[in-house]
Parts: sequence; C-alpha cells; structure tokens
Amino acid sequence: MSAVAHELPPAAVNAKLIVLIASSAVFLGVFLSGFVIAEPAPYDLYMVGLIIVWCLFGLRISRAAAPLLVLLVVMNIGGMISMTQMSDIAGTPLYLSVSLFLAFTAVFFASVTSVQPNLYRVIFLAYVMSAVLTSLLGIAGYFHAFPGAEIFTKYDRATGAFQDPNVFGPFLVMPGIYLLYLLLTGPIARTPLLAVPLLIITAGIFFSFSRGAWGMFGVSAILLTGALFLQSASGKFRLRVVVMTIAAVSLLVIAMLVILQLPGVSEMFSSRAQLEQSYDTARLGRFARYTIGFQMALEHPLGIGPLVFGTIFGEDTHDIWLKMLMDYGWLGFVSFLTLTCWTIAAGFRILLRDRPWQPYLLCAYVAFVGNIGLGTFIDIDHWRHVYLLLGLIWGAIALEYRHQRQLRPVELTAPAAKA
Repeated sequence: MSAVAHELPPAAVNAKLIVLIASSAVFLGVFLSGFVIAEPAPYDLYMVGLIIVWCLFGLRISRAAAPLLVLLVVMNIGGMISMTQMSDIAGTPLYLSVSLFLAFTAVFFASVTSVQPNLYRVIFLAYVMSAVLTSLLGIAGYFHAFPGAEIFTKYDRATGAFQDPNVFGPFLVMPGIYLLYLLLTGPIARTPLLAVPLLIITAGIFFSFSRGAWGMFGVSAILLTGALFLQSASGKFRLRVVVMTIAAVSLLVIAMLVILQLPGVSEMFSSRAQLEQSYDTARLGRFARYTIGFQMALEHPLGIGPLVFGTIFGEDTHDIWLKMLMDYGWLGFVSFLTLTCWTIAAGFRILLRDRPWQPYLLCAYVAFVGNIGLGTFIDIDHWRHVYLLLGLIWGAIALEYRHQRQLRPVELTAPAAKA
C-alpha cells in the first residue's frame, strides 16, 4: 500500500525523464566543444542535430534574448553581402555557413538556459570535464608521453584536441575561472578536489604558450576576485577571498617555478613572454596590417569578402574588429560592435544580483570580457566557446527579465492592498 502511495504519476515520471534526456544532450554537446582537431568537428555535427531536434519539440526564444538573434543574423547578412565583392567565392559559402551555425548555437544556449536555469550547472560541469581532458592531451603531447602524442601539439606548443594553441589556451580560461570561483567561495574541505583540475587546466594554458591566453586568464581572475570582493559586504567573506586568492596565486607560482625547471620549458617561456614578436613588427607584420586594413575598410564599406585579406597579405587580420570590416563589411562590424557593447552593458547591470544563476553569469561574463579583449589581437569569430559564453550571458539576461516581470504584479498589487 505504501509503495503504491509513493509511486509518482506517469506525467511526473515522463517530465523527469525529459529533463534527464535534455540535460544529457546539452552535456554531450558542451563536452564535445573541447575536441576540434578537424572541421567539421564532432561538436558541429552534433549541435546541428540537437538544435534541429530541439526546435521540433519547441525551442522558445525569450523576448529579452531577441537582440542576440537579430544582431548575429544581421552580422552574417553583412558577410553574405561582402561575399558579392569576391571574384572567386571558393569555399566562402561554407565559411559563412559555419558563422551562421555558431550564431545559432549562441541563441540555442541562451534559449535553453533561460527556460531551464538548472542547465547552467550541467553546462559548466561538461565544460570543466572537457577542459581537463583536452588539457591532459595537450600536456601529454608536449611531453611526448606516448607514441603519436605529437598530434596534440603544434610549433612545440600544446594544442590539446584543437588545431591551434591560440584557440586551445583561451578555451580553457572559463572553466579555470569557474574552478577558481568554487575555490574562493566553496568549503575549505573541497580545496584539494578543486585544486587538482584547476592545476591541470592552468598547466594546459601555460603549455599552450599563448600570450593571449596567459593575459586573458590573469585579467579574468582579477575581475572575478574584484567582483566577489564588491559583491559581499561581509568582512569575513572578503578576508576569505583575499586569503584564498593569495593561497591560489602562491600555489600557481610554485607550480610554475617547478615547471620552468623542466628542459626546454624555460627557453620557450622566455621567447613567448616577449610582448613583441618578429611577426608583429615586420614590414607587413600584424601591426602594419592593422593600419592597411583599416584604410581598406574606408574604401570598401561592403567588405572585401571573407578570408580575402589573408590571400592578399599572406596572414589573416588577427583582429576581430578588422576582421568584421574586411569579412562582414560595415554592416557586420556595427552589428558585432553593438552586440558586444550590449552584452557587456546588460550583463554588468545584473552581474552582482543575488540569483541562483549569478555564479555562472559572473564566470561567463569575466571570460567573455577577456575574449573580447583578446580579440583585439586575434580573430575570434569562429571560436565556438565565445558563442557559448554569449549564450550563457544572454540566458541570464533573459532570466532576469522574466524575474522582474514576475515581481511586477506583486509591486502593483501592494499599494492597492494598503488602500
């Protein structure tokens, strides 16, 4: 009798099953984002199918997240217009298809998290696991831990399961920041459990020898610590943040000193730590191409076509703003600039509000700001994790919008009740 009484109704069982399937599907998608050795990557193929299936079962786009969809679509329309300026479109349609697909992934993640906030935890867990595994692959490749491990390196730098160390390193920043957040705010007893994956991810960032990733991780960590310090009025918590930050930095410094004693590491670190490289300051180096490119943008308001800049100068733009002007025209540039400013402003406005999803928003936000800063020196328009971060931030924006709308009737009825 008691067993029957405690049985869940079929509708409740089905609802829980649907939530489990949905969570597992999203988990796998995010996990696959850490493995992009070749294109199309497994992530791309899987996410196309997942988005289509989710749309068939009713993917709801919040009104608050609509600007994300509109601006990303307009940006890609700019790319299509820019393509008309090319004499030979070659593989451009495929390139723009990937751009549009990535835009839809951002909208997808914003939509699902705004409807099911519990997916934030699933996404972050999948991201951390993916980052740890791809970091281990990169570290193993750097040290030639097993035959064929060099596939996980490029130019004697760890790439993990990525094509480029300059993408591999930045990919690891957000999960590293999330683990740092948990380290600073979680129970002391969990410190060893969090320190191990954090050290693995940090080692992955280090062995990528990506100056951008190093700087991005440092800046994001500072922003995170500052936000936590400002968020709490508790002197005890602030002291804890300071103490844990000092402990974390000390641990990382000790680990770095040990790593630098390894053969070849110190030389590579010294070489990569220089602010200027030969390919930056050469006659047609990165900085010279910036000047030339911005002059070309004034002469070609519709753009010159995706990837054409690289065929002219032998190197791509290595600057997301110049990339937008050249590949997506002024229309794409203005759209991306508007989206970036809107995301940063709207995210900042709700950044420190006490909400269940606030920790995830905070970590995604500081990582996004770091990626945008890094975009000044490298192209990020096809970085999958950037679109994931966009989706996570806009999902939180949509959640806050819904939260405020739910509070509004209460605020309106309160004066009436008093009357």
